Amino acid sequence: MAKNLTPSDAKLEITQIKGVIGAKQNQKATLRSLGLKRIGHTVVRNADAVTVGMLNTVPHLVNVEEAK
Repeated sequence: MAKNLTPSDAKLEITQIKGVIGAKQNQKATLRSLGLKRIGHTVVRNADAVTVGMLNTVPHLVNVEEAK
């Protein structure tokens, strides 16, 4: 889950773990902005303030790990 994230220079590996059916419109838009399209889809993003803010909007829909 995406808890206690702070902006840094790290890369984050973000995976969508739940679907968007029944989610609020802003949560659907946030997942699309992150580049996530389906359950199990993974993207790598920088841990900047914008990305961390988006992840704080949808912590129940994504799994976040530090990229290797």
